[in-house]
Amino acid sequence: MSSWDLWVEQALSRLHSLKLLRSIRPILPLNTTQPGVQASGRRHSFPGNDLQVFNDLRLWDRASVEVMISEATFQKWMQDAPSSGDDQLPGDQNVWADDDARASGEKYRKLLLFSGSNYLGLSSHPSIVKAVTQAVQRQGMGPRGSPLVCGYTYYHRLLESTLADLKRKEDCLLCASGYAANVAFITAVGSISLLLAAGEKPLLEEERVAIFSDALNHASIIDGIRIAEKQKGVSVYVYRHCDMSHLNELLTGCRMKKKVVITDSLFSMDGNFAPFGELVKLRKKHGFLLAIDDAHGTLVCGESGRGSAEMFNCEEEVDISIGTLSKAAGSVGGFIACSGKWKQLIQSKGRSFIFSTPAPVPVVAAAHAAIVVAKKEEWRRKAIWERVQDFRKRMTPHP
Repeated sequence: MSSWDLWVEQALSRLHSLKLLRSIRPILPLNTTQPGVQASGRRHSFPGNDLQVFNDLRLWDRASVEVMISEATFQKWMQDAPSSGDDQLPGDQNVWADDDARASGEKYRKLLLFSGSNYLGLSSHPSIVKAVTQAVQRQGMGPRGSPLVCGYTYYHRLLESTLADLKRKEDCLLCASGYAANVAFITAVGSISLLLAAGEKPLLEEERVAIFSDALNHASIIDGIRIAEKQKGVSVYVYRHCDMSHLNELLTGCRMKKKVVITDSLFSMDGNFAPFGELVKLRKKHGFLLAIDDAHGTLVCGESGRGSAEMFNCEEEVDISIGTLSKAAGSVGGFIACSGKWKQLIQSKGRSFIFSTPAPVPVVAAAHAAIVVAKKEEWRRKAIWERVQDFRKRMTPHP
């Protein structure tokens, strides 16, 4: 058993003794199939092998990138004018057709979006649309409530199992968003030192958890760290962006035993990957817990789409894999792929998990279908990397 496994187990034991160990119990919603809708024999499972897949791009793949905006909105964009989204919307919902737009007397522009995060184009895929439609017809939005009360269903559990399998981890915890997932993990990490501390005196420095964070990590990681700092359970070290010499220097000089390194796997603003090879070597040397935010790598990176850790052949060395369902999965929500013990701890001490309502059943169904389709339609992932290489080649003469 590693040191971190022992500390988590001790923290769980402490929570149990305090009667603060929280449980999530999946409930099974009744099939509320609407009149006129044919009931399915498999009422409480997602479609899997029967999902329709395709071998190339189709018309619907443009649905999430081809949009229309009013001329007034376009001019505001060009001038970078402040806006709260209150621009006048077309009164006729059919204005999206060119003829209807002209008839309305309002001027609109067609645009192609290059700044979205629907990387695989799955948000408008027919199989995802079908999964959402069936879920709505059978369950509506499903039970709504805290995941610790009544908001956690067998549908959520099925998606967690699928994500755990994708990330090669023992278990997985769904969160309301990728932001919430990072905050939940970090606040749970900060609780460990407080749970293991003897007495009620302020923690000694060496009793705290040391968190080492890349300087360009996502805002959700930064905010999670700030909350953990307020709880007085962590000390924070920020290392220069992807600078492993600086990280090694900070780790070497740190007297705390409980060390965590957290980093984005793929930095969206700069477009570079964390140096996984060097991180793995430092993990072996210093024995820290390695957590990655694989928001932009999940379903995109790796031969099987398992993410950045698969791409760099270090899945076993990554202890915690955090991600979102709002990027390549084309849905919404976040997740933490981890061990069963870590899941118990996070669901008991991760504030953004405890105090948020989970995604509705149709959204969960969409995310599950997207993962299944992404695995089968491997050509989508290959097409992305072909475009990346083409872009780099064309941009090389223009530094």
